[in-house]
Amino acid sequence: MNSTVSQFNYGTITPVVAFLMACAGSALGLRCTTRSVRMGSRGRRAPWLTLGAICIGSGIWTMHFIAMIGFTARGASISYDPALTFLSLGVAIAVVFLGVFVVGYRGASPLTLGVAGLVTGAGVAAMHYIGMYGMEFAGHLTFDPVTVGLSVLTAVTAATAALWAAVSLHTLASASAASVIMGVAVTGMHYTGMAAMSVHVDADAAVLGQSSLDLLVSLLPMVGGPVLLLVLAAVIVMFDPDMLIGNEPVHDQDVHGAQSAAPAHEKRPTASWPAL
Repeated sequence: MNSTVSQFNYGTITPVVAFLMACAGSALGLRCTTRSVRMGSRGRRAPWLTLGAICIGSGIWTMHFIAMIGFTARGASISYDPALTFLSLGVAIAVVFLGVFVVGYRGASPLTLGVAGLVTGAGVAAMHYIGMYGMEFAGHLTFDPVTVGLSVLTAVTAATAALWAAVSLHTLASASAASVIMGVAVTGMHYTGMAAMSVHVDADAAVLGQSSLDLLVSLLPMVGGPVLLLVLAAVIVMFDPDMLIGNEPVHDQDVHGAQSAAPAHEKRPTASWPAL
């Protein structure tokens, strides 16, 4: 039988907290990638790009599963397969890692940005649906193809915007504004994907309801690890003055291939970046 679902079992608490986590992950990731493009050596960029990818990927994934704490389906007792749940986390970080490294090393030309955004956005959407297939209950899920396509399009748009912002916005104010926009886009992608889903519960296995405490107990331990990663990244950002200020000229060649605006006697040797 078709089940009536709710996305807001705890009211507005879960969507608001989920949105804030998406913003936090995006903001930390943007500061890390900004720091990487300021490095004089290409080899020294890798740690910052890696940390940026982990922040953005963890923020997106944490947003997803915090939002899922507020999800209920009448007649179904829902739990989550740990293997698929953490696989979705790995996918989120891996695709963001790929996108960030492509634009971080090859620049933000339209072709490069388009390819990286498409791959990253498709991967983020895959993370969402892997997480959905990780739901365990007596029944099955179906998805509306049109709404699924809209959610994938939203994910690709959000990913492209995030990658552009990561290598193009170098001030704290602009990165903060971009992180809010990213939070809106990622949250919109999640709830669009949820709107595409229908829950069908086996009539002979339907239950009266699920304890909210049981759902929290199953999800919060999974969310705890990525949240800890974001906290550690925030500590790194706070102890790096350049990460917080971010207004000085970029001494290395920027993502568009333009030289720094600093006077000639202050410029450092720059490395050419291969074009796609």
